[in-house]
Amino acid sequence: MTNAIETRLAELGLALPDSPAPAANYVPFVISGNLVFVSGQVSMDAGGLIKGVLGDGMTTEEGAAAAKLCGLSLLAQVKSALGGDLSRLKRVVKLTGFVNSTADFGDQPKVVNGCSDLMVEVLGDAGRHSRSAVSAAALPFGVAVEIEGIFEIDA
Repeated sequence: MTNAIETRLAELGLALPDSPAPAANYVPFVISGNLVFVSGQVSMDAGGLIKGVLGDGMTTEEGAAAAKLCGLSLLAQVKSALGGDLSRLKRVVKLTGFVNSTADFGDQPKVVNGCSDLMVEVLGDAGRHSRSAVSAAALPFGVAVEIEGIFEIDA
């Protein structure tokens, strides 16, 4: 089913990946009322997991690119939650980004901007959201970035 969001993704030369399966004992999303809570999506591309530590061999730009891919996975999970109908997505409410980084790395917000910028590029004002961007001493599987999100939908 094609809608304005998928059309915009195509205009940007982007495509949603398949919805990643959970890696442990949890569900990829929960719908409560008119909100979809999406579990953390780790940085990965067609080649697999994007691993690394910001401030130790991985640049802020590389981290932002990894965060953008997390954003695509978040949207893929929302699409799955909505039975393939992204036209029901009203807005991004909140993103929480975790950045695998050294103790002295301070550009976590610039890294998570990769996801935030994607949401605004794709959804316009509906992509503007509240956010946290925090450092993590380690992330699952050694990935560089993990981002979770809360989305408002037409119930």
